[in-house]
Amino acid sequence: MNIFVAKLSYSTTGEDLQRLFEQYGSVESAKVIFDRDTGRSKGFGFVEMEDSNAANDAINTLNETEFMDRTIVVKEAKPRD
Repeated sequence: MNIFVAKLSYSTTGEDLQRLFEQYGSVESAKVIFDRDTGRSKGFGFVEMEDSNAANDAINTLNETEFMDRTIVVKEAKPRD
């Protein structure tokens, strides 16, 4: 399952996201999205987890919680139209 994570601290790395989500199960990938022009974080990222039960547990537990001094939003990523 692909998970969207928003309102991240601009200092958050993919490794930080991976460590956070590994508490709930195996993480296939974790990445923070960066602006191509400035190289600065856009404040959101994606986490891929194989086990949908673990992913749903992570979403339900982590949504609207504090991470690196920010209240994050965590939900299932929807495909682009």
